[in-house]
Amino acid sequence: MKDAARIAAFVSLLACGGAFAQDYPARPVTVIVPFSGGSASDVIARIVLERMAQSIGQRFVVDNRPAAGGTVGTAAAAKAAPDGYTLVMGASGPLAVNKILLPDLGYDPEKDFEPISMYASLPNIVVVSSKLPARTLAEFVDYVRKNPNLPYGSVGNGSSQHLAGAYFEQLVGAKMTHVPYRVTAQLQSDLVSGQVPASFQLLPNVIGHIKSGAVRPLAVASAKRLSALPDVPTAAEAGVKGFESAAWFAFLAPRGTPQSVVARLYREIAAAMADPAVRARFAEFGAEPFATTPEELARLISADLAKWRGIIARGGISVDP
Repeated sequence: MKDAARIAAFVSLLACGGAFAQDYPARPVTVIVPFSGGSASDVIARIVLERMAQSIGQRFVVDNRPAAGGTVGTAAAAKAAPDGYTLVMGASGPLAVNKILLPDLGYDPEKDFEPISMYASLPNIVVVSSKLPARTLAEFVDYVRKNPNLPYGSVGNGSSQHLAGAYFEQLVGAKMTHVPYRVTAQLQSDLVSGQVPASFQLLPNVIGHIKSGAVRPLAVASAKRLSALPDVPTAAEAGVKGFESAAWFAFLAPRGTPQSVVARLYREIAAAMADPAVRARFAEFGAEPFATTPEELARLISADLAKWRGIIARGGISVDP
């Protein structure tokens, strides 16, 4: 009931938000995506924005600013004019993890933005090389306990894959060795060859190797199974309860953006995420569609900060010097 009341309140704001909201947007809207063009995060953001452009009647112009794990582009958005014409594609890294790992971001994720909506989540997937004997998550847990310091690869220190691996170690009581890569293709190659036989990957990075049989998915670190991998159990189903880890994506605006504009954008995102065509394209990338209210997104950011702060501290995790 509370969620329904919140949604009704935002729809009401849209209906009576005044002339500014009625005229918005009167020109194209810039959306800063703090990751490289063609990356999974960039592609799924564009899928949503294309659908929003069709219904809202204005273009959303993507401005890719990939640097420092997404912090550079996110910081630029925080300093933009709060008029609704600059938004940011926020993500769990720049909005939660980096706040813990980096002493001076140049922005405060909880104070410098108006949350609009989380629209996607990409759960981490426990994957192993087909050369590893483990065929189930239970067998993998047993294997890593009996073979301490088994290496697992990620795309870098502090990445969602690194943190998922550290969280997994803590939950199952095993010691593994993190191997960070700067080039994703090299990580994939070493995973397939068995040189680094395990990883906690996002589906777009490994879907081809899963289909070929070179990489074996053991479990999904989410509350429900992925529609793209319906036969792969969740970690809880496979015996590791509480193991939930994902890269999530959301749209936010600079603090001070009119609430009537936030309400309009939330409505457009919700409509896009209800579109079967959008949901089908998300499934191709292993992305789970969402349309949280602004209030729910604010709570998610705060909850993620609290969750990962403890995991990072226990794991002694730091970013690249």
